[in-house]
Amino acid sequence: MKPFMDEDFLLDYESSRILYHEFAKEMPIFDYHCHLSPKEIAENKQFRNLTEIWLNGDHYKWRALRANGVREELITGNGGDREKFHAWAETMPSCLGNPLYHWTHLELKRYFGMDLLLSGETADEIWERGNAMLNQKDFSAHSILKKFNVSVVCTTDDPADSLEYHKQIKRNPGVDTEVLPTFRPDKAIEITKDGFIEYTARLSEASGVEIASYKNLLQALENRVGFFHEEGCRISDHGLEQLFYEPTTFEEASGIFEKAMNGQNLSFEEEKKYKTYTLIYLGKLYHSRGWAMQLHIGALRNNNERMLKKLGPDSGFDSMKDFELAGPLNQFLNHLDRDSEMPKTIIYNLNPVHNEMIASAIGNFQGEGIKGKVQFGSGWWYNDQKDGMIRQMKDLANIGFISHFVGMVTDSRSFLSYTRHEYFRRILCNLIGGWIQKGEAPADYEWMGKTVKDICYDNARKYFDIKGG
Repeated sequence: MKPFMDEDFLLDYESSRILYHEFAKEMPIFDYHCHLSPKEIAENKQFRNLTEIWLNGDHYKWRALRANGVREELITGNGGDREKFHAWAETMPSCLGNPLYHWTHLELKRYFGMDLLLSGETADEIWERGNAMLNQKDFSAHSILKKFNVSVVCTTDDPADSLEYHKQIKRNPGVDTEVLPTFRPDKAIEITKDGFIEYTARLSEASGVEIASYKNLLQALENRVGFFHEEGCRISDHGLEQLFYEPTTFEEASGIFEKAMNGQNLSFEEEKKYKTYTLIYLGKLYHSRGWAMQLHIGALRNNNERMLKKLGPDSGFDSMKDFELAGPLNQFLNHLDRDSEMPKTIIYNLNPVHNEMIASAIGNFQGEGIKGKVQFGSGWWYNDQKDGMIRQMKDLANIGFISHFVGMVTDSRSFLSYTRHEYFRRILCNLIGGWIQKGEAPADYEWMGKTVKDICYDNARKYFDIKGG
């Protein structure tokens, strides 16, 4: 029987252990999609206690706490920090089999040097020891990024954001990591959502364009792309409940925009047309700047109406959506490609039934001079676990090229999430090591090791053309 989470955790074969310990383990981290706060990085935040650094803003843990019957007061409410941590500790044994169990104990080991299992019985000791360590300089935001060899961080930023904290980070010689913004224009695309009209006013102010027409809106977005580019941005991101492709003209899209700005309800057909035209316009704009475009597709959000009214969005009540994607995805990519204006694109799906379809679709639109121009993104959200990662990598390898894969992202708001890269790397090495063990891949460690290092870091660095800190 193997000990729990030893140095060969998740590494079943000698070939896997060689690949991890000799090639993957010491590679830098290129975190090209996350939700870390630029403000906390700029201010080199020092966290008060384990609840603040470990539980605040983490809807993965909030869902687990609710599933364990914990009162909302001790999740997102006004309960004390120590009581909230105890509730989490008492929940942890029930997380067996959930990735939270592995992630939590990796975080305890790598950040705090603790081999204790988190539970109600160990909560007090972990609380006292962990909080004492958090008061040390080694646990500031900058120190954590340095400790985990994070070369690049790309945050997620609204087009109307001033990027003041990114500017502050650039002026700080104490930040070894390159911290760059990512352009996330969801609020300008979600024309039927509450607050759209108010958002256009914010975008107008930020861009210096009076948004009185659809043409003005597109100009405002273009202005902000230029501003973000000057601040080092090279990546966009879109969170899409569903990808649409409904061809339309500029004139028709303009009429739909005008109707929405007048407070009139739009038909589903009109919504699809507006979103299609706007996304295609942005895709071509990204291509002109040499950016990569990320599409996160398939989150059905805010499903619990009662809790949405109580807590607001992004509180842990989102799940997978099922819908037809193959036609719209291929048509959308084809529209951009036919005029040779398709940017580098990464497609993430929340529902794994789309895995093989996406792995096949990306092969239709690869481009000269760019290895893996269109990417099947890493296992995202509910697929960000052992089986989900293996499934995504196997489907990519079976239908496309895993050797060109740009690898893992944290997709997290927490500075304690960098052990997820270790988790991914161990799973990657065990997958390839298993192929070697079974005679399905050669025991050529120079070649296999280079492939592992590429997927862990080098492919992303070349793909995004960002040098890193």
